[in-house]
Amino acid sequence: MAGLAIDGSNPDVSLLYDINGLAKDAPGWFDRVMEYVGEYGIMLGLVVVSLWCWWSVRRREDAPAAMASLVWAPLAAGIALLVNIPIRGFVERPRPFVDHRGLEVLVAGKTDFSFVSDHSTMAMAIGVGLFITHRRIGLIGIGLALLEGLCRVYMGVHYPTDVIGGFALGTAVTLLLAPPAQALLTPLMTAVARSPRVGWLVRAEGRRRPVSQSEGAAWGLPGGPRPEGARDKDLAA
Repeated sequence: MAGLAIDGSNPDVSLLYDINGLAKDAPGWFDRVMEYVGEYGIMLGLVVVSLWCWWSVRRREDAPAAMASLVWAPLAAGIALLVNIPIRGFVERPRPFVDHRGLEVLVAGKTDFSFVSDHSTMAMAIGVGLFITHRRIGLIGIGLALLEGLCRVYMGVHYPTDVIGGFALGTAVTLLLAPPAQALLTPLMTAVARSPRVGWLVRAEGRRRPVSQSEGAAWGLPGGPRPEGARDKDLAA
């Protein structure tokens, strides 16, 4: 199944040449920027957006459930990449520059198979995971994922359908496995939120649930029932 897009009349190939052709007309510094953005920049941007999302959802009333969705985003990206391993081995599609001449390849040394794009898969999985957590921030994440796909074609290392396949794979894994992931992660995040030491990671200090007497006694915190001797000392004072 190596020849998904060989014929130059194929719309996939035509669009590849159209997008990659922009690299030939662009100045060298712009190509270097696109190379960095496509290889590392978008992923770093998604990390920053994820941190922004984390800071925002800590202030929500449903912070543990929201944080569970946020934690699921990178986990979904990792699972999607694992799912892509057998897909690549089954399709065995060469990189576009192997079968097509005249492409402006900005990143040399790519010898693995092309379908589907790992970068696009990972970026979209994280973007969709952020969207589940926080709609507005998630739209920014999805926008970055779309830009990642464009960069991969611009760089000459993927066909457009490699990118579309990556988007589909990342979205499918994130959405289909979200319910069981949420069911497993929400209790964990709830337990972390109740911790006096690391609870701030899940819930902002001003949004922390007051500690009940029973919980306070268990953790040794103020608010739990005081020993009889302590009350007697207060009365004597």
